[in-house]
Amino acid sequence: MTDSRESPAKVEITFTVNGEAKKIHAYPMERLLDVLRVDLELTGAKEGCGEGECGSCSVLMEGALVNSCLIPVLQAAGTSIVTIEGLATGNELHTLQETFLECGGAQCGICTPGMILAALHLLNEKPEPTREEIREGLSGNLCRCTGYSQILEAVTEAARRRTTA
Repeated sequence: MTDSRESPAKVEITFTVNGEAKKIHAYPMERLLDVLRVDLELTGAKEGCGEGECGSCSVLMEGALVNSCLIPVLQAAGTSIVTIEGLATGNELHTLQETFLECGGAQCGICTPGMILAALHLLNEKPEPTREEIREGLSGNLCRCTGYSQILEAVTEAARRRTTA
């Protein structure tokens, strides 16, 4: 008989990350954040608070913006996940990555990957957002460096480039 205090065994979990099929062995309740960072060596998502309050660990899962620190990896089974590492094409940065650099929206780097993914999610939903819609779309992501004006400018510029391209 198994002692109920023993942790569950690792299970095989498959999902797609940045367009590539992945198969890992993990404990079902391991955080998606830890699996991404440790097992898959995708360190773009950061742990800021571990409580889903700061957005530093944000990724897109099935197109939805999620805090990977709150997602048990078993919940990600069979899904498609996009991390910040999946945005660039070779050496060509994504428009949002470019505008964050150009506008000074990327400073210490802790919030930047989550901010960019939140901005991408927003622009996918609202290609021409107002300044207030940008503020609301990024409201789950905290920045301690920029004062937000450079981030708002970066998202505004990315939206402009996407609609004029």
